[in-house]
Amino acid sequence: MSAKVTEQIHASAAGLDARPLTEIAEILAEAQAEAARATLPASRDIAAGSEAMAATIKTGGTLHYVAAGSSGLMAAADAMELGGTFGIPSKQIRIHMAGGIPQSADMPGDTEDATDALANALADLGTKDTVIAVSASGTTPYTLAAQEIAQRAGATVIGIANNSGSALLLESDIAICLETPPEVLSGSTRMGAGTAQKIALNMMSTLMAVKLGHVHDGMMVNLRADNIKLRERAKTIVKTIAGSADEVAASALQATNGDVKAAVLCASGVDLPSTALRLLEEADGNLRKALNQLT
Repeated sequence: MSAKVTEQIHASAAGLDARPLTEIAEILAEAQAEAARATLPASRDIAAGSEAMAATIKTGGTLHYVAAGSSGLMAAADAMELGGTFGIPSKQIRIHMAGGIPQSADMPGDTEDATDALANALADLGTKDTVIAVSASGTTPYTLAAQEIAQRAGATVIGIANNSGSALLLESDIAICLETPPEVLSGSTRMGAGTAQKIALNMMSTLMAVKLGHVHDGMMVNLRADNIKLRERAKTIVKTIAGSADEVAASALQATNGDVKAAVLCASGVDLPSTALRLLEEADGNLRKALNQLT
């Protein structure tokens, strides 16, 4: 048996299959909760990763999410939410998943060893870019190959792994170690390790948005409101921050073509959308700073 924690046997695994399903469910739930707690000791490194991501977006660089298997699904899930949630342009986000993002329920495992196409996929990497490389074991060939390419290109590498001392963590500019316990199903890193990875990725991208000024009092003020639910949310955000009536918030959003930050300023007394945009530019996109200019 490998010395990797992700391959070790869980303390409650003996006789697992002979226990009542309710008892097994409780063991699984507790294991997930324990995995989630593994993100707490990594908070400082997660925050450092978010700073690098924010710098990349602010300077026009690209975020590259790289992973295989379950880690790839976690990485892709975070990357694909950044546009709608925080208004990050899709041209600044790239997803590199071993074998490609699955189009069916089939996800072959051998793709994590296939590194040949990476050099071409990452050929345009530059010093403004950040590569977010995720691997539960920290030894996945696909992820390590991407890390090496990124280092040669001068890009910042954020490594996320669940085994301390792994190659991915040792060679990353920012190493995020999520020391989850052994899986209840040994080696099934879609479980605890995947849970911790998802939490860490969500934390990091949310902190990035805070740094970029896209969060105000726990509200996503740079969201892309492209459906009924989100348009209603945008209106609620505007009226909550501006303290305005529904119709004022709706009118401000219409005048600003759905730009929530600018609409907040207009609903707060700014006469023209162009003036609101200028105030936001002067405040480096930070709504709180722009609002402070009105007082």
